Amino acid sequence: MASATDSRYGQKESSDQNFDYMFKILIIGNSSVGKTSFLFRYADDSFTPAFVSTVGIDFKVKTIYRNDKRIKLQIWDTAGQERYRTITTAYYRGAMGFILMYDITNEESFNAVQDWSTQIKTYSWDNAQVLLVGNKCDMEDERLVSSERGRQLADHLGFEFFEASAKDNINVKQTFERLVDVICEKMSESLDTADPAVTGAKQGPQLTDQQAPPHQDCAC
Repeated sequence: MASATDSRYGQKESSDQNFDYMFKILIIGNSSVGKTSFLFRYADDSFTPAFVSTVGIDFKVKTIYRNDKRIKLQIWDTAGQERYRTITTAYYRGAMGFILMYDITNEESFNAVQDWSTQIKTYSWDNAQVLLVGNKCDMEDERLVSSERGRQLADHLGFEFFEASAKDNINVKQTFERLVDVICEKMSESLDTADPAVTGAKQGPQLTDQQAPPHQDCAC
């Protein structure tokens, strides 16, 4: 049985030796910023330039080791189109972390970051961790959003910032691992400060299978 504090940060199932914790992570942002490619590069180390727009929501599972713990990541790839917004925001609940993505060659996707940030604050757990990622940094010749503008926006929103490229596999693994590390740091802080008299009354996200089926610049 997971403790109340463990439940806030992902289930720790003593009966399941396949993992110690499971973290639910969402990749969000406008359509065509490269969310699906980013997920496939991380989960399968593959890249296909011909991805069609995600319909609704999809996910992949990847297990990693951090701090001597086996952590199962349930990574959700969300549709960026407005017509799917009601569907995708329903999955924000219980998410441990978000990768908020824009396309460095698309000014509109960058301008939408503030709205996506508001969505996270509205629909997710208060302590969910967020990384801002400027994707497609391999397309330097077509860049419309400078690294400095991305960093300034991340600082304003209180997020860490990466530029990345799913195509060239730049900062993809680093982004996910940093997000997991931040989640683990918050978990450790909570365990250190938890008051047994009140933790039972604080119910954060519980990750179950019911829905399933720092700053770095681009090195290109």
